[in-house]
This record gives sequence, C-alpha cells and structure tokens, in this order.
Amino acid sequence: MDGDIGAGDTEFVFAGRVVEWRGPAPYYFVPVPDEESADIAAVAALATYGWGVIPVRARIGGTAFETSLFPKDGGYLLPLKNAVRKPEELAAGDDVRVEMEVLLRRP
Repeated sequence: MDGDIGAGDTEFVFAGRVVEWRGPAPYYFVPVPDEESADIAAVAALATYGWGVIPVRARIGGTAFETSLFPKDGGYLLPLKNAVRKPEELAAGDDVRVEMEVLLRRP
C-alpha cells in the first residue's frame, strides 16, 4: 500500500479453516491468508498497542466480536473464543468466512 491509509485499507473479507492449538487449554484460531496478512502488516504500526498484536472487529456468520490478531510466522491468527465458536457451532477443521476491520489507534 502506498500513500494515505483509507478505510478500505483496513477492511478485509477472507475464508479460512478453524485450527486448534492444544496447550494447557485448547485455543482456536483462523489463520489470516498471506495476502491479507501482508496488507495488515502495512498498517500494523498504526494499530498495534504492543507485542505485535493487532486489534480488530470481526464477524463470522451472525456473531460480531472484537479481539486482537496474534502474529505468527510472518502472518496473523484470529482467535475464536467460545463466545464466537459456540453460537456459530464451529469446530477445528470448519471453513469460515470472516469479515474483519483493523482498529487503528486514535491520535
């Protein structure tokens, strides 16, 4: 992206597969595709509040939520809390459509 950041530069729609990470407790994520991750990285400095996490507003199905993307291997992971997974009946391996907006810090 070149020049000024506009609203279209912070809004994304993509498809992904729910993945599970098993640690002390299971966590669920949707990996952000490479192209969208590159676009997010271009505006990351205007959004992050530290540690590389990026605040976002997202929607999957009928469930809207706010969370923060986690950086991972040059891309990002969108965390899915139970408050999102349960009403949408999502499990590891499910394909989802994500609408997402990066929330820029206000000056």
